[in-house]
Amino acid sequence: MFTHIRTSKENKEIVSNLTRKLNLGTENIVARIALTYSLSQDRKLDLTAIENSSGKEYSKAVLFGNYVEYYVGLVAVHYSLYITDKDLPKYIKMHIDDGLQLLSEEVTSNSNLDGFDFLVEKIEKGIY
Repeated sequence: MFTHIRTSKENKEIVSNLTRKLNLGTENIVARIALTYSLSQDRKLDLTAIENSSGKEYSKAVLFGNYVEYYVGLVAVHYSLYITDKDLPKYIKMHIDDGLQLLSEEVTSNSNLDGFDFLVEKIEKGIY
């Protein structure tokens, strides 16, 4: 199992900007939302397209809090992997990076969007 996840260099600034804009809590909360948002797109990401790891570093405990098993389980089920698979942390990293990009695009295209409205809209559409 992994101990740390590090975003891409580009996403280090994006997670900070999203944290300020959405006002939903700390950066790790936004990273959790990014992970699940990416997974909700029901796409399988290709490991050969993994980005650099020069960005924000999160310990497993900080990133997922008391819910590590749930988040890791979501990714494992999505890829039909065992939770001990050596590639699982790479998929988690890729979905966080992907989700941050998706969130950034959505927030940028709608400057009046705040975090609460964003979450309510996604819940109403059935995207958790």
